[in-house]
Amino acid sequence: MHHTAVDFRMSNRRAVLHVRNLPVIDSFQFFGPNATPALVDFRAEWRASGPAVARGRGTAVPPTDPAAFLGEIAPAVSTIVCSGDEFGFEFSSRRGATTDLRGWAQIGSHRNGVFL
Repeated sequence: MHHTAVDFRMSNRRAVLHVRNLPVIDSFQFFGPNATPALVDFRAEWRASGPAVARGRGTAVPPTDPAAFLGEIAPAVSTIVCSGDEFGFEFSSRRGATTDLRGWAQIGSHRNGVFL
């Protein structure tokens, strides 16, 4: 995959991941098991829908504790648009598909001190 195929941008309130021409193998059952190369594109976006809240306990707990990080996490709404094509078949998602009240998404940042 070419280095320009993946674009990721993030701020405190929004993150966007855009992947272009990702090679995958589509496996399916049609006259027996089959597999064919395919390409997919997708653009996922997370947008904060509420205030960020401090999370984690940092060094107040042992390094193996799941709370051994400091961060800010906000509730978010996520959207995705995707498409793909292979020999003789292609698909595209409905534009603007999004999470709703039955689902959830989060956006935020954290650091665990391992690399700092």
